[in-house]
Amino acid sequence: MTTLEDYLGKNAERMDKVINRYFGDLHGDLFKASAHLLLAGGKRLRPAVVILSADAVKSGSSDDLLPAALALELTHNFTLIHDDIMDGDVTRRGVPTVHTVWGEPTAILAGDVLYAKAFEFICLSDAADIAKVRATTMLARTCTDICDGQSMDIAFETKDDVSEMEYLEMVSKKTGVLYGAAAAIGGILAGANTVQADALYQFGVNSGVAFQIQDDLIDLYASSEKSGKDQASDIREGKQTLIAIKAREKGLDLSSYRRKLTATEIADVITLLEDAGIIDEVRAIAVERATVAKEALSILPDTEERRLLGEIADFFIDRSF
Repeated sequence: MTTLEDYLGKNAERMDKVINRYFGDLHGDLFKASAHLLLAGGKRLRPAVVILSADAVKSGSSDDLLPAALALELTHNFTLIHDDIMDGDVTRRGVPTVHTVWGEPTAILAGDVLYAKAFEFICLSDAADIAKVRATTMLARTCTDICDGQSMDIAFETKDDVSEMEYLEMVSKKTGVLYGAAAAIGGILAGANTVQADALYQFGVNSGVAFQIQDDLIDLYASSEKSGKDQASDIREGKQTLIAIKAREKGLDLSSYRRKLTATEIADVITLLEDAGIIDEVRAIAVERATVAKEALSILPDTEERRLLGEIADFFIDRSF
């Protein structure tokens, strides 16, 4: 029986070969910039969801759908390039961000190139034309939702009364819908009916929300060496995460931690949040979303691919970086 770790590793290698085939030898600053983060590696989780979903609907169908799997990775990377510009980040995946190397104008265009290429690669998949129309429509709507989610996240920076419902809507759009699209598009191109495609979409969205909540916990707990980011950066920057929202609801004021923190001070705020039961509550919401995601898969045939999809939802809430 294939383990999820082995599957994800082999799939990442498979996708890296596809990426190198199309983006490994580009000329000109714009196209080099567009390929920069793609060639820097990554877990290739969204392509894995596309491929597993396709094979869960029709065994072996993913061999014809690698361009669609790549399309979801291109979409993800277009959002990363633009996010890095908006957040002013200087490193990503262990390399300088695109805008720090080529400047913001070229970085914006590089993201736009990947956005456009994603639709091209959906259409290069070997699938029925009507399925490709449905998949393309879904990807277009997903990109709109992602932009809306990012806009909400930016708006939250000037608010101190963000509700749990608002936060969950934001992460559903910013993170969840792309996993939803990955799962549904894989299924649609493999011949899924409407009920199956909707179930896959619900799996992806809910597992994506769980992924983002776990990201918030990782930000708090993981060392800078492990995560590649400053530990507790969300607390220091006053971000409206589910942790911060739950803390405010319990009357905890975290504003005094909005500064550079020592390791001892980070340990202190973790203890404060744990003692108040906030970490357990946040963790429970992530687990609940992962459970809902796995339950959505019950409509699909009982196959190894369905099992691995369920294990991805568990992986999203168990990972530590």
